Amino acid sequence: MIPTATPVPPAVIVNGEEISQAEFDAELARYQQTQVSLGNTVILDAARQAVLNDMVDTLLLAQAASTYGFSVNDATVQGRIDDLVSQVGGADALATWESTHGYTDAEFRSSLHVQILAAWMRDRVVASVPSTAEQVHVKQILLYNASDAQQVLGELQAGTAFDDLAAQYDSVTKGDLGWFPRGYLADTAIEEAAFALQPGKYSDVIQDETGYHILYLVESDPTRQLSPDALLTLQTHALQDWLTQRRKESTILFAP
Repeated sequence: MIPTATPVPPAVIVNGEEISQAEFDAELARYQQTQVSLGNTVILDAARQAVLNDMVDTLLLAQAASTYGFSVNDATVQGRIDDLVSQVGGADALATWESTHGYTDAEFRSSLHVQILAAWMRDRVVASVPSTAEQVHVKQILLYNASDAQQVLGELQAGTAFDDLAAQYDSVTKGDLGWFPRGYLADTAIEEAAFALQPGKYSDVIQDETGYHILYLVESDPTRQLSPDALLTLQTHALQDWLTQRRKESTILFAP
């Protein structure tokens, strides 16, 4: 009796939909190839986790697109391939690219199908971020030790103008951080302190990993247009939050 081959378990099952081990291995190889070409050091465990997370996120987005009624047919995929053929200089060039990156034609079409679904859902999520938001215009004095920060705070309390002191410690920007909304700064403590101030008032000393900050609120606006950078940051956060919530609501089974 010929023994039956033991089936290879999938790399992960997302809401009942499998990502095969073969698909994962191929994507991992492509990721490693790209990183090496960029001159980056590849740590295998970190690479595996990054690729697996990205594949799960992409599938979650694609699944959500389907629940909203968006579908992708063969004609849509072929249209995208036709665009790529034009961009890369012909069908032979695209076939060479596919082969170099470890794709068969069928695998590439399948990947495009999922990517188109995921991109549609990603666009829907980021489009939900308003183009205006409450924002504050803030200046700061940044010091690098506690004693200097307390000395500057004392000078402010004695009546020295904030702008004069800010110019002493930053002759280029005069401490001007510009306008920003909630969710823009990496340091939430700085952001919370800024939004707690009244116009024309300064904060106590706020310590973080970069140093000791004293903030000054120039003005605020409840519905100011977001800068391109701020809008992109908020859209990125919105997508991350969506994916975090989607993962909580999903059944994701990883291979042992």
